[in-house]
Amino acid sequence: MTFNPDADISGNRTRRRGRNAAIAGGGAVGVLGIIALIAGPLLGIDLSGLLGGGGAPGGGTEPAGGSIIENCDTGQDANADVDCRMAGAQVALDAFWEEHVQGYAPPQLIVVDGATNTQCGTASNAVGPFYCPPEQGVYIDPTFFQLMQQQFGASAGNLAQLYIVGHEWGHHIQNIVGDMERYPNNGTGPGSNGVRMELQADCYAGAWIGRMTEQEDADGDPYLIAPTEAEIRDALNAASTVGDDHIQEQSSGSVNPESWTHGSSESRQRWFAEGYQNGLDVCAQTFTLDEGDL
Repeated sequence: MTFNPDADISGNRTRRRGRNAAIAGGGAVGVLGIIALIAGPLLGIDLSGLLGGGGAPGGGTEPAGGSIIENCDTGQDANADVDCRMAGAQVALDAFWEEHVQGYAPPQLIVVDGATNTQCGTASNAVGPFYCPPEQGVYIDPTFFQLMQQQFGASAGNLAQLYIVGHEWGHHIQNIVGDMERYPNNGTGPGSNGVRMELQADCYAGAWIGRMTEQEDADGDPYLIAPTEAEIRDALNAASTVGDDHIQEQSSGSVNPESWTHGSSESRQRWFAEGYQNGLDVCAQTFTLDEGDL
């Protein structure tokens, strides 16, 4: 259990969208985009166009189409159903970031059913969750969590799923506060801006989870309950699974740090833990520390 069963999440704006679509464009920022390097060959498609990093900040055009997810009204619904869990995460994340970013403008969360076109390419479980800057939209196909369990060895429990959503919200924060423009894509490697951006998003996710019981609904009920040690280990496991070195070892048996776009398993775990233990202020250090200290 992750959500307070009594929490009111009926105000969520989460939409469901999906249809068969061809690969189109690039520029997505995702905690799991690197997995496309493995999933693409397995599925017989080329997803490498989605691995280019942040892209240019967009004007905030809301993704069109789809329908509001219904029957996701309480924390109990979120604990029982993965789509409602995503909707509940949207409510809790918005509550958190409204407190920490002046003039916060929330992203649109789209739960993908199968596949759908976006301005950043196709959203599907093969690509993994990602943030599309031109749309200010987060796209998640919840069946990807099963893919993580079956093909990549992650436990991908409830809190790990919230870590992934929180990471994508972190990219939205980087977009709206200007960090994507301030630190543009400068290639690959363990000290690249792309890796630093991903590690900061991991830190943001950890900071949110570390303060997750502080966001309350209109009745004063917290949206989320304090995580157990087992749940934190599960989230750390997810962070490790999506490390560049782990992905490369699985796909080729060798590790090439100069091609990294998301950071090592160790670094991703470290920055999630830094945010969880020390809060948002420490997350700025991903852009100030030397490469060897990341």
